[in-house]
Amino acid sequence: MADDLSAVGRFLYEAGTLKQTRRTGWWMAGVRDPESVAEHSWRTALIATIIAKLEGADPARAAYLAVWHDTQESRTGDVNHLGKKYAPAGDPQEVTADQTAGMPEVLASAVRELVAEYEAKESPEAVCARDADKLECMLQGIEYKAQGYENAQRWIDNSRGRLVTGTANRLADELLAQGSLDWLRAALGEGTK
Repeated sequence: MADDLSAVGRFLYEAGTLKQTRRTGWWMAGVRDPESVAEHSWRTALIATIIAKLEGADPARAAYLAVWHDTQESRTGDVNHLGKKYAPAGDPQEVTADQTAGMPEVLASAVRELVAEYEAKESPEAVCARDADKLECMLQGIEYKAQGYENAQRWIDNSRGRLVTGTANRLADELLAQGSLDWLRAALGEGTK
């Protein structure tokens, strides 16, 4: 039934688990209480709008893709890079199909199409959203390193090396040149560095 929202309601509770699902790769860097998948996805969506706008792509579409890019982790957990060597995470499109089963078809098909677009890595918006995912990881690494987690450098370097768009690369250079509290100094009128 098109107006039955019970499956949507269940999904919203399920999506809430991402607020407690930790990004497990950071444990390898020694981070005791790493960010959640939901926290990562929020800033990824924000970054996606910026990259897309500056790249001439649709910022709303890029943010839309970024919001949904890790929703499957409510079922698979956040499988880090090393873990995928031994137990690959479920196929995002298959997990999404299961997550959207029973939802009104207009919604289910839209979500399935979003995830397929993101995974295909072909549209300008998908490229921007994927760059946003990597740039957010790099930025989080910079912040963790500023907190004393020196091993975060590996994540900074790996994420930086995987960026594709010119905007993401230029923004990465800028982020690496700034301190994590330069924004506060500027806001207080103290200048930077």
